[in-house]
Amino acid sequence: MPEPMRTTFRCVVAEDEALLRDALVQLLREAWPELEIVAVCEDGGSALDAIASERPDLAFLDIRMPGLSGLEVASAMLDAGLKTEVVFVTAYDQYAVEAFERGAVDYLLKPVARERLAATLARVRERLGRGGVDGAQLAALLERLAQVAPPAPRAEPLVWLTASRGVETRLILVDDVAYFQADSKYTVVMTAEGESLLRKPIRDLLEVIDPSMFKQVHRSTIVNLRAVAAVTRDESGRGIIRLKNRPEQLPVSQPFMHLFRHM
Repeated sequence: MPEPMRTTFRCVVAEDEALLRDALVQLLREAWPELEIVAVCEDGGSALDAIASERPDLAFLDIRMPGLSGLEVASAMLDAGLKTEVVFVTAYDQYAVEAFERGAVDYLLKPVARERLAATLARVRERLGRGGVDGAQLAALLERLAQVAPPAPRAEPLVWLTASRGVETRLILVDDVAYFQADSKYTVVMTAEGESLLRKPIRDLLEVIDPSMFKQVHRSTIVNLRAVAAVTRDESGRGIIRLKNRPEQLPVSQPFMHLFRHM
């Protein structure tokens, strides 16, 4: 006897612009009331963590987000063996149309139109009914997008920052930071000398530090690759970072381990 067709599916939404994020969530609830939105994220690291922990059927990923881009989230998702259908959200029609023309993975242009969303959801439901994401097709699409996507404009990376340590305000060279760790609305800045407190959420740091040297390894942690002595895996596949000038070890969420593939 064939298995009954599923009627409920789970979804993650990742978009860094609050108004567009709220609008997309509202449109989804109107267009597909049965779809359970299990996480709404504002950066790539949070999105990847949510996909890894929630194992949703579907994820809407903004192509450009602080920290990990939507493309990097999808690539890490594939590396981790996560079977989540992906719809990319983009403002860049000039390369999206060409890259997505084969139809293996859908995209939405900002601002999202109801009609386009309805057509996208119809195709997504059809693919989910056939078993969901085709990893090989998604990998091929990511490769094409990497070749044609325009680079995101960035200001020069932050060189110095001011952080408090008790009653003292310290000027810290960013290169001396071993790692940043989220602490409510603030961020702990950890150097060889100890910790200081930065009055800025960790998400904002992702937009101003050098992305080639500072990598998000957990929803709440950004590590300076120059400060990493070694990376190992435990029995569950989770990574453990040993630092050069700090005694503590840092956990790496399993889907972020692709960052250390060549280390």
